[in-house]
Amino acid sequence: MNFKLELKKLRYLTSRNVKIYFKDKMTFFVSLITPIILLLLFILFLKSTYEDNIFNILADYEVDKKIIDAFTGGWLFSSILSVSCITVAFCSGMMVIDKINRTNIDFMVTPIKKSTLKISYVLSNLFSTLIVCFVLLIIGLIYLAIVGFYISFVDILLIIFSIIITSLFGTLLANIIWYFTHSQGVLSGVCTLVSALYGFICGAYMPISSMGTGMQSFVSFLPGTYASVLFRHSFLNGSLKEMSKSIPAEIVDGIASGFDVKMSFFDNDVSLLALILVITLSTILLLGIYLLLSNVKLRKRIHVKNK
Repeated sequence: MNFKLELKKLRYLTSRNVKIYFKDKMTFFVSLITPIILLLLFILFLKSTYEDNIFNILADYEVDKKIIDAFTGGWLFSSILSVSCITVAFCSGMMVIDKINRTNIDFMVTPIKKSTLKISYVLSNLFSTLIVCFVLLIIGLIYLAIVGFYISFVDILLIIFSIIITSLFGTLLANIIWYFTHSQGVLSGVCTLVSALYGFICGAYMPISSMGTGMQSFVSFLPGTYASVLFRHSFLNGSLKEMSKSIPAEIVDGIASGFDVKMSFFDNDVSLLALILVITLSTILLLGIYLLLSNVKLRKRIHVKNK
């Protein structure tokens, strides 16, 4: 009975947190700043630039413009999703907001277990991120269906997996940071910093291959980079296969490397399985850190009470 009661409390708390996030228009807008910037950059600059680059590379070959549109569109939405899984996760968490509003103090005098409250913060954070990202995915698939659709069913499943695992990674990372955050200024600063910088770090604004050697080496150690390349592979693999029907394999491989469909770690090619393993193991590591922090804080409270 107690277990069912805790589940009911967890459901209500999670629902409450999700509703507050979507009700707060400013917080919701801030979390979408990076995707909006990417969309504007794509419409104004990136689409024509990338198309011109690809057409220059393929000047001696006949390629259907539909394939190029599908490729550039896939690049856009792989960028938007890889960024949104992190930025939305950082800006949709209720833990800090409850600390700022002193709502967490109210929860302390209610018959709610602290573990239930903590789980509700993580779940609501994850659900809010997934809702936004899956809406963006639907918009992306509709756009690609109009301009050119070369994504297989397996690729769609891989995109869904990428959204879930990257959103979970971003959620756990955000909640670990929120453990040490107690002010509105720090919350706004972290959200702004993540929204502004993550697009560069993960290669959303410009391909990682176009960065300097030192920067490429640096981002190759970041799990988010592997998540971004996983999104690239899922969205662009079909378009590249279609190109390979009329274009030499070495040229297609060059395009794949230039647009981050493939990546290397110190001149060693990273396989699709390796991409999945890196982001999955990194997420498991963050889960362990989050559980450890929760356990340490709980022990400290017990120790203080015993005194």
